[in-house]
This record gives sequence, structure tokens and C-alpha cells, in this order.
Amino acid sequence: MEWQHLKKDELAGKMFDNELELAYTVIDGVQARGERGNYSTQRVKFNSNSFA
Repeated sequence: MEWQHLKKDELAGKMFDNELELAYTVIDGVQARGERGNYSTQRVKFNSNSFA
């Protein structure tokens, strides 16, 4: 459900030159939604080697 709102409110109609730009926009969008909803957000980094 939250992903649907993020897509509609933060990403709709935007074009991205690369995946990094998209990733930063998603990060900023999650943080902005947290601030508007008065809840904290936390970034989690997964080890890419663990999925091999």
C-alpha cells in the first residue's frame, strides 16, 4: 500500500536518466512521506553478495 502512494505522489510522471537517480528519488520520497506522516524512517542496506 505504501509503495502505491509513493509511486503516485513522488514518482508519477518523472523520467530518470539512470537507476541511481531513481534510487535517490525513492529514498527522498520515503523520507518526505515519513516527515508528512510524522513517523521515522530508516534506510537499510542489504549485502548484495547474500543474494548470489
